[in-house]
Amino acid sequence: MSKRVTIVIDSDLDKKLRLRQAKIIQQKQASCSYSQVLNETLRKVLK
Repeated sequence: MSKRVTIVIDSDLDKKLRLRQAKIIQQKQASCSYSQVLNETLRKVLK
């Protein structure tokens, strides 16, 4: 279940997440939201 929250992300982390998002969009040639990228990254790290 999704929950809407507001967080503050440092600009260097935002840049890395947006670069990751762009890479996924290029590879899949489909849309990929910033939230999806953030959730996938956190899931990998918090296992």
